[in-house]
Amino acid sequence: MNATLLAVALSLVSAGAYAAAAVAQSRLAGRTDPSTGVLRLLGRGAWWSAVGLNAGGALLHVAALNFGPLTLVQPLGALTLVVAVPLGARAAGRRVGRTEWRGTALTLLGLGALLLTAGGSAPHETLSLPEALGVGAATMAVVAGLGRPGARPGLRHAAASGITSGVASALTQTLTVAVTDHSGGPLFSWRLLTVALLVSAFAMGGLLLSQTAYRGGLGAPLAVVTLANPVAAAAIGLALLGERLQGGPVSLVLALLGTAAAVRGVVLLSRAQARNTDPTAPLDAPVPGDQVPSRVVIGSPRRADPAPPAGVPEPLPVHASG
Repeated sequence: MNATLLAVALSLVSAGAYAAAAVAQSRLAGRTDPSTGVLRLLGRGAWWSAVGLNAGGALLHVAALNFGPLTLVQPLGALTLVVAVPLGARAAGRRVGRTEWRGTALTLLGLGALLLTAGGSAPHETLSLPEALGVGAATMAVVAGLGRPGARPGLRHAAASGITSGVASALTQTLTVAVTDHSGGPLFSWRLLTVALLVSAFAMGGLLLSQTAYRGGLGAPLAVVTLANPVAAAAIGLALLGERLQGGPVSLVLALLGTAAAVRGVVLLSRAQARNTDPTAPLDAPVPGDQVPSRVVIGSPRRADPAPPAGVPEPLPVHASG
């Protein structure tokens, strides 16, 4: 099978696994009493099923990065939102709304345009040790700047989460390409060890930052996370890994139009997710990132669950972890 088609297929299945995991976690949260302890929660098969789906999605994403460039694989993470819409609606016993259909159509059209312009060859270049350290230092500087006290902390933390997750994916691609390279180089080296440590740090940092970002609402922060992730990864791919768009100037225009359509679609889907938890909120109103902390459940029948007690893990909202 062509490497590009294989990367797309793996990304599609990965997005489906992530979406199914998010919906499963949300349904479990809706059926769980707030007083349930950690041990009882960990003893439930539904919880471990969601964990398995998340792990499977992550492994499939890593595999996709081995066959496709960052400019192709990372934007497909937005499909997690698209898949979560019908799954969440079905779980909540409702129909998919018109806004959700519009968001889905725009996202798919935008991603389709990006697929036509993305480079089709399997990745072969990797980051050198100085480049990896430079990317890590620049990422930490950006995250530190976004984490400073100020207005709209939810959106700033969401941007930091998307950036760190995107950088983690870019570093993961260097790791997978280097490990699967059969040129006879050393399997273990200081470069690969450093990259592996950076991947772990940024992946965990992105997860923690997303949790703080979603405390003030889901809609706007979710859109920022979903969009910042592929932008950060694609920037590294284009600047340092030799990735290019196909087709010259015409391809660039098509890529910009596709990006604009996908951005609009993601924003609509994110607002629809927030709307499903608050029937009084105007659909086109921005969702603040600095309100009183609340907990949002995907696909819930327009209600917000009470905050969990200390020690109970909170289900993760949908976002393109990849």
